[in-house]
Amino acid sequence: MNLLVTGGAGFIGANFVLYWLNKYPKDTIINLDELTYAGNLENLKTVETNPRYKFVKGDICNPKLVNQVMEGIDTVCHFAAESHVDRSILSPSTFIETNIVGTHILLEAALKNKVKRFHHISTDEVFGSLELNNSSKFDERTPYNPRSPYSASKAASDHLVRAYWFTYGLPITISNCSNNFGRFQFPEKLIPLAITNILEGKKVPVYGDGLHVRDWLFVEDHCRAIDLIIRDGKVGETYCVGGLTKDISNLEVIKKILKILNKDESWLVFVKDRPGHDRKYSIDWSKIKNELGWHPEEDFDLLLEKTVSWYKDNRNWWLRLKKAEYEKYYKEQYKNL
Repeated sequence: MNLLVTGGAGFIGANFVLYWLNKYPKDTIINLDELTYAGNLENLKTVETNPRYKFVKGDICNPKLVNQVMEGIDTVCHFAAESHVDRSILSPSTFIETNIVGTHILLEAALKNKVKRFHHISTDEVFGSLELNNSSKFDERTPYNPRSPYSASKAASDHLVRAYWFTYGLPITISNCSNNFGRFQFPEKLIPLAITNILEGKKVPVYGDGLHVRDWLFVEDHCRAIDLIIRDGKVGETYCVGGLTKDISNLEVIKKILKILNKDESWLVFVKDRPGHDRKYSIDWSKIKNELGWHPEEDFDLLLEKTVSWYKDNRNWWLRLKKAEYEKYYKEQYKNL
């Protein structure tokens, strides 16, 4: 199989590239990535000389380039996206361009080059927000109700992908995943932000009361889910992918990290909540379990310890990222710290 992976130098994309090349020794991958602030080729140093892997630096919004790299491709795995809600609030136009226009350009090229599968990675945030006391969960039938520029742009891209299946017969699948965590995650997101701040001797900012609930999916479990969907998933179908079976608040997650690092709660600092902050996400992933046999392989607490250990062991990796552009963003986002 010849795969085109978009955004393959980012957090989830890089983990997927490494996973796939290791598992399928006969397959080839072209990695198309513009290397924005969240793209990092250091994530892929172990495969950069692999003859089955090729990196192409470029923008998914460039139709000519996209058509060139799509030639001879069997499967497109589309990760490339602007993905941080906080940044979408500060600068929404970038999200519209990359997540909507870029996806459209990829779909056009996939149709032209007759790819056998176009798999689109999306988010549970397109479904909106649940109340904290609501026991219901998002599933594949949940109506879309995005509430941030990020989730709205991803919702639009989902609709485009589905439209190309219904209108043009492009063989697509979609996965809506919950919050990922694991190695290579850019330190602006909750878990790596908490870990790296503590390791630097800095306090951890907590939005509002910290009781916002998220479902957490280990990135390697996510890679296995995508694998199954590409191999065995039904064309035209959507699969929700989550990692937990019980609610856990952001504050509880941070407290777990503090405990792993032998720190007390004095390291927490509560900050003004961000605008439109969704209160709760919860995913029902029974469809992918029942139809494809997928499930998370390990307990959240164990995986969180594994993630903390990775950041402790790879200090140079994230220290280089928490400079220049990141420092500017951090100061703008957390003005009082």
